[in-house]
Amino acid sequence: MPFGEQPAYLRVAGDLRRKIADGTLPPRTRLPSQARIRAEYGVSDTVALEARKVLMAEGLVEGRSGSGTYVRERPVPRRVIRTGYRPSGGSGPFRQEQADESVNGTWEARSEQEDASPAIAERLGIKAGERVMRTRYLFRVDGEPSMLSTSWEPLAITGRTPVMLPEEGPLGGRGVVERMAGVDLVVDNVVEEVGARPGLAEEMIELGGVPGHTVLVIERTYRAGRRPVETADVVVPADRYRMVYHLPVR
Repeated sequence: MPFGEQPAYLRVAGDLRRKIADGTLPPRTRLPSQARIRAEYGVSDTVALEARKVLMAEGLVEGRSGSGTYVRERPVPRRVIRTGYRPSGGSGPFRQEQADESVNGTWEARSEQEDASPAIAERLGIKAGERVMRTRYLFRVDGEPSMLSTSWEPLAITGRTPVMLPEEGPLGGRGVVERMAGVDLVVDNVVEEVGARPGLAEEMIELGGVPGHTVLVIERTYRAGRRPVETADVVVPADRYRMVYHLPVR
């Protein structure tokens, strides 16, 4: 679509976006007021408001109660490496995924039993309502929230074994591959499906972001042969992280 045929609010938003990108409007600078946008671009109040909404939806600016709208600090995205299983040598799976060896990665976890929903049951190849262990993780990098993960494991596999709780017992925190080996299951493949969606309010509160901003969602399933042994949803802020996949060449 030629520039002149764009809706007016997109033309205004595009010009403001360029000013943010080239530093004319640097981080922490107050965005021009609605009245100033109206006067500078010769548009209506409605167009000025819609242009500001576009920039907010894109995560370029943020509103501050009683103060106005300001250009957001743009973080330099960190890389999270996805390479599949590697012998740990004493480090856990999350630590292995940090691209920068100087990064200090930590996590909090909470596990509880529940009935498998139809969607989770399908992913695990079990019947809806069968008992699973759900574990929610909040991962931090250098003290800052970096990703959320919710995993589900069939209690038909892990129940009443030393690995029933992913973060407790002799293999606590060692990851799915090592833990499943503890119950004589050899995990030999993992599938990850990556998508994107707006972040839910409760997710963004934990991740320190703004509800509605884009998150990457990795739907991951570990299998021993054809048998799923764990499935998880990993949620990562798209503006702060890049997922990097190292794929072996056969």
